Amino acid sequence: MAPDFNTIDDLEVEGKTVLVRVDINSPVDPLTGLLLDDTRIRLHAETIAELANKGAKTVLMAHQSRPGKKDFTTLQQHAEALSNLLNKSVGYVDDIFGSNARETIKNMEGGDILLLENVRFYSEEILQREPPQQAETHMVKLLSPLADYFVNDAFAAAHRSQPSLVGFAVNLPSAAGRVMERELKALYSAVSNVERPCVYVLGGVKVDDSIMVMENALEAGSADYILTTGLVANIFLWGGGVNIQKHNRKFIEDRDYCEYVKKARKLCKKFRDQILVPTDLAVCKDDKRLEYSVNKLPNLPIFDLGTETTTEYARVIRNARTIFANGPAGVFEKEGFNQGTEDILNAISSSPGFSIIGGGHLAAAANQMGLSGISHISSGGGASISLIAGERLPAVEVLREADLNI
Repeated sequence: MAPDFNTIDDLEVEGKTVLVRVDINSPVDPLTGLLLDDTRIRLHAETIAELANKGAKTVLMAHQSRPGKKDFTTLQQHAEALSNLLNKSVGYVDDIFGSNARETIKNMEGGDILLLENVRFYSEEILQREPPQQAETHMVKLLSPLADYFVNDAFAAAHRSQPSLVGFAVNLPSAAGRVMERELKALYSAVSNVERPCVYVLGGVKVDDSIMVMENALEAGSADYILTTGLVANIFLWGGGVNIQKHNRKFIEDRDYCEYVKKARKLCKKFRDQILVPTDLAVCKDDKRLEYSVNKLPNLPIFDLGTETTTEYARVIRNARTIFANGPAGVFEKEGFNQGTEDILNAISSSPGFSIIGGGHLAAAANQMGLSGISHISSGGGASISLIAGERLPAVEVLREADLNI
């Protein structure tokens, strides 16, 4: 059953300044720096357009990637993409809460839309702390007096407890945007009606989220099988004693993920029959796909699941009654290495079970394939899987506690 929370329907926004946290974090071409997909921008356009059409002064806050990543960049392109989608000018300032941003907000008129700079350019945004502490950050203290309401539409980041996600709801009357509202209703409904067997497909490179979800789901007995793909699979193979070779071990070490190899080893011992790992993998040599058994891997980068593995995974998926999937199976954006991700998605689409696909790259791949058999494609991978696994979502909890009469 969905929790109680305020929505846009509960707000009188005409002529009011509304701070809106969205998640328009989008894939970026590492060579050109251009946006590759506008799926998340399109999703949030509904909330933004509704507020603007009701006469609100809509101030958008968002992030793009994180420090140290190649796609950690400004939000200027995002503002341009949003302007094109809404057929309405969306302002942009390369400032978050400084004098330029604050003066621009003060000068807004009803119906105006403004996108502030990437909130993760601000160091305190990266810190995970409780809402009352986040309400004391410079960002929240300087922007809150300028706003009448806070609307959180960033479901994809709802599992984070960062200033822009939880701090404003402490100080301002707050509500869920349309994306947040829709996601919570769909996911809470799914959680309350889980049919067995229940299968989790966990991959991609966000290993911390996947292992946290895996631990919770297995300990709670809510998962019959966990299918590992992507970097998650490589870590579990290494943890299980497979020689994934120096190149792939270094990739894991360089990201400070060795602690997860130890966790994987413990989970494999405790839940041996429920955690499935690949039996073969595809490596990249001179831009070509070569498949090997996991016991005969050469010292080359692992880019995808092998055919034998995807065949077995597809069998398990098609026999499932409930499927939760997050993260691509490999480097699916590289030609020749999209096979694993597409085979997994095709199996999910053709399964008679209820299926939820997490956001980000996996959602983008599903949308590109035009699949129609998936029950719900979420805008948030980590958030959706965390909610399904029974994790507390800080940004949702603070919305539930929000008071419209602050």
